[in-house]
Amino acid sequence: MTAPGDITRLLAGFERGDRQATERLANLVYAHLRRLAAAKLQNERTGHSFQPTMLVNDAILKLAGKRFSIKNRAHFFALAARCMRQILVDHARQRNAVKRGGGAEMIVWDENLEYSDEKPNQLLLLDGALTRLAIFDEQKARVVEMKYFGGMTNEEIARTLGVGITKVKEQYSFAIAWLRREFES
Repeated sequence: MTAPGDITRLLAGFERGDRQATERLANLVYAHLRRLAAAKLQNERTGHSFQPTMLVNDAILKLAGKRFSIKNRAHFFALAARCMRQILVDHARQRNAVKRGGGAEMIVWDENLEYSDEKPNQLLLLDGALTRLAIFDEQKARVVEMKYFGGMTNEEIARTLGVGITKVKEQYSFAIAWLRREFES
């Protein structure tokens, strides 16, 4: 069992580049990240090219390869969400490049929109919309990113951003309305 301060202590070691702390941290958070990845990839056909284990391993490697100033557990999961978003978007771009000729595709925003190896354009459209939203309001885009890609709760997002839960709910509602409008235009 993990003692209450273990993750915080390991995050400090991770920040310093301590290899043992990084390995222990990866072992502690792996199951949680794997569940998030599996949820994102659940609608994929059997044998598709991107597996939850690969997504988590790539995210952990990406995180371990950089220096971050990590505030707490929730902030770590927010960074992991961003890494998973970047990895999925890069993968979708590669799949889209292979398909070529698929053309633009209209999608309707759905909070349960899942990553699909068969329809990489959906994730690329979502990424583009989030990038445009971030220009307008970065925090609203981060709320969606943490919730959609990181599976974080409103409480975890509020703690990470240093705002109240009501503010997170308002920002998420606004962002969802904005995304719906983007996808419908």
